[in-house]
Amino acid sequence: MRAFLAALLVAFAACAFAQSAEVATPDAAVEERLKRLAEELRCLVCQNQTIADSNAPLALDLRNQIRTQIALGRSDDQIREYMVQRYGDFVLYRPPFKATTAVLWLGPLLLIALGAGIFVGVVRKRRVEENPATLNPKRRAEIEKMLE
Repeated sequence: MRAFLAALLVAFAACAFAQSAEVATPDAAVEERLKRLAEELRCLVCQNQTIADSNAPLALDLRNQIRTQIALGRSDDQIREYMVQRYGDFVLYRPPFKATTAVLWLGPLLLIALGAGIFVGVVRKRRVEENPATLNPKRRAEIEKMLE
């Protein structure tokens, strides 16, 4: 009788293990879609990594949220919109251009333009200071007299 119960328990355990193995084995299409979406979203803890690259607990939670959304049958756009509603435009690596994100898009261009303007101003100022034609005639005569 004990042998029969032991065999029965082993059979039930094998069935349970087989079912959990099926659940643990991810669908390749779902995982590819998850990876694609995770590479478009920023880790809110790391901020310079995608949630696909981050090992932070929040990134893992966000990946699980995406997995849940995919299981619910939501489209990629709906999942992105869900994340934006929950975390704001900052969660997107490529936020849309609008009034609240204009600084993100135009800031680097403005800094480059400002740097170029300062560079041109400094070069022009040096050129004017080094140009001997700008000396007043009296000072020029004194220098030429010293050179003779």
